[in-house]
Amino acid sequence: MEQISIERLTGLIAFTRAASLGSFSAASKALGISPSAVSKSIARLEKQMNLSLFTRTTRSLHLTQEGRVLYEKALQLLQEAENIQQAVISARSRPSGLLRVTAPWPIAVHILAPALPAFHERYPDIFVDIRINDQVSDMTAEGIDVALRVGSIPDSRLIARRLGHHRISAFASPSYLKRKGTPVHPDELKDHDCVNFRFQSTGQVFRWAFSMDNEIEEYPVNAWMMADASEVVSGVVISGGGIGFLPTYMSAQHVRNGTLVPVMPAFAFNRAWITALWPESRRNSINVRVFIDMLGEIFASPTPWENDLKIREETTNPPR
Repeated sequence: MEQISIERLTGLIAFTRAASLGSFSAASKALGISPSAVSKSIARLEKQMNLSLFTRTTRSLHLTQEGRVLYEKALQLLQEAENIQQAVISARSRPSGLLRVTAPWPIAVHILAPALPAFHERYPDIFVDIRINDQVSDMTAEGIDVALRVGSIPDSRLIARRLGHHRISAFASPSYLKRKGTPVHPDELKDHDCVNFRFQSTGQVFRWAFSMDNEIEEYPVNAWMMADASEVVSGVVISGGGIGFLPTYMSAQHVRNGTLVPVMPAFAFNRAWITALWPESRRNSINVRVFIDMLGEIFASPTPWENDLKIREETTNPPR
């Protein structure tokens, strides 16, 4: 039986990553090599196998029928290689090596980043590679160990652990409230300057909603500006630009230092869950286990940001 060469194995890795991510450039970023290296590696693989694996246009990359068959088989091969590596890593008594984590930008900045120095002190031999992404993708194909996501999780093949509530509430700066007054009911928002958010992944505009008599009601607002990054919304609101919705884990520090004030907090509610995900192949990974344990400590109820905002899991809503 002919042994597989390192060159062909490299080609299979580049091929599966490009097929999973949909482009050579995305595969090059994930692998840490140039797009031309990915292209040449796949071209060599196609020549060696005498197959055309992709149909290419200027804007898209699609698998051929033969490419789809190879993709499924290559994933199985790489999965088994990953299982072998994880088994060896798990046999060590001390966590060490590479840990790839993906999370949306706000969670990475405001939750993970402050916690990582203590994690490093505890596990100095783990190298943490943070990837900013808010899409649930093929974690195995992309080599991701742990993903943090908000909302529903469609991929049932992944192991999931709910960490805590994703609570979003309205905030404004003291200077704005002094100038415009503090609303006590969502009906009053029509008389206020509002700053809104648009989701980068879908382009959908954030809908302002409040808990009213144990029901969720949406309130249309006439926002004077919109941004697809919550940090921009936060910056405008802190600078006195109006009322905006922000995650509580992001805004708590600003409430603590006096640059933000919660607006109508009794009408806020838990919008979704923040969930940690990892592939079945990482089930026995000691690196993943200690990282998930660290996340459990961060999200222990009440969380630091809940303490800062004095938010309880259940709130008593005032009568409408």
